[in-house]
Amino acid sequence: MKPSLQFRLSQHLTLTPQLQQSIRLLQLSTVELNQEIDRLLMENPALEREDGDEGEAPPRSAKEEIPVKSEAEAPAPSGDTDWPAELASNWRSGGDDEDSDRSLAAPDTPTLRDHLRSQLTLTKLGERDRALVGELIDALDEDGYLTQPLEEILLLLPPEAEIDLEELSIALQQLQNLEPVGVGARSPCECLCLQIRNMEKDAVRDLAMVIAEKHLELLASRDYTRLKSATGADDAALRAAQRLILALNPRPGAAFAKLEARYVVPDVIVKKSRNVWRASLNPEAMPRLRINRLYAELASAARSGNALSSQLQEARWLIKNVQQRFDTILRVSQAIVDRQRHFLEHGEVAMRPLVLREIAETLGLHESTISRVTTQKYMATPRGTFELKYFFGSHVATDAGGAASSTAIRALIKQLVAAENAHAPLSDARIAQILGEQGIVVARRTIAKYRESLQIPPVNQRKAL
Repeated sequence: MKPSLQFRLSQHLTLTPQLQQSIRLLQLSTVELNQEIDRLLMENPALEREDGDEGEAPPRSAKEEIPVKSEAEAPAPSGDTDWPAELASNWRSGGDDEDSDRSLAAPDTPTLRDHLRSQLTLTKLGERDRALVGELIDALDEDGYLTQPLEEILLLLPPEAEIDLEELSIALQQLQNLEPVGVGARSPCECLCLQIRNMEKDAVRDLAMVIAEKHLELLASRDYTRLKSATGADDAALRAAQRLILALNPRPGAAFAKLEARYVVPDVIVKKSRNVWRASLNPEAMPRLRINRLYAELASAARSGNALSSQLQEARWLIKNVQQRFDTILRVSQAIVDRQRHFLEHGEVAMRPLVLREIAETLGLHESTISRVTTQKYMATPRGTFELKYFFGSHVATDAGGAASSTAIRALIKQLVAAENAHAPLSDARIAQILGEQGIVVARRTIAKYRESLQIPPVNQRKAL
């Protein structure tokens, strides 16, 4: 083959280091951005903070706690416990204020194991029995459950101790006599029974014990007809027993868990001024950077192209890219506010359908840029603090030829369920029919999907006695 000379015309996209940095900074959250800047401040002496507060966290007033979207999103009990869905939903919601306060541990609260061991030292048990109870305490999970079978624990103990299963079972009974009541249970049923057994005897307590021991699934599924047939109780007695069971603590060890509050720093703050909703950057979220003056003078006096000039140029790039990042966030946020002003006025039911492409076309940006901007960036509004992605959603057709957002439909479903008759709750088909009467065309299966995403139980589990 003879060598030949050929010309070929092609296009190549080359990302300069400055552009690569700009893209990377855009997709970082505010926390990650500050971590990246702290790293660059350590590496580049040409860069410094204007206020000199390197690594200092934003003041408390600038932090907003992430709102919990649904009570049912609270963590389920750990281990292999299998919770009835409806009962777990009731218990996870906290029941009443006292239960809710009990679920949060103060920073100086001892661990569950420390709490149990301190009680163990006050008992009159012998040294061998205390050691066995201590082994069981170490095997508890965070909720206070003993999920490991006694047979397995027995195999882990030294053979020369000559411990048998009966002796270990007695140690478990000693553990279950400690506070909080219900600790050391091996199942939800046993946990509830331990607590009920600790109560003063009466008719309600006895009925609750029967239900917890034998008919917990019937209570969870709200199959009151079969439950009355199995127990012989009337409606009033069942209601009283149900209230007692729901007031119990199915996670006795959770009060000792070390929980950390999650906070975010909103990038944008939205306020209404002269009947117009305006987005503005949160000054506490913006790092204030500048060029070190002394270093700049040294770099200008030195020869071009040396390390000093390179570091100075990198510092200028960073300052420019950080500013560009926040300018883009503000532009996108204002575009979102302009389209979702009805949400700001009236809430979720007024949320309109919105897709990334719509904002991208309005601002002359690429959809991928809008995706980066709306990920892990937060907007503080009078209705709460939301991730920018929250304002985007699919749509459902209406009779008038328009569209309703999926967020608005979920809000309507929540409203309908909240206002329903507990003795005759609304089925998915009935909810779809009601929305259809309002001009919103939604299939029953779509209602079921939205209801499940809201952690709303099906109709049979919402029926009250």
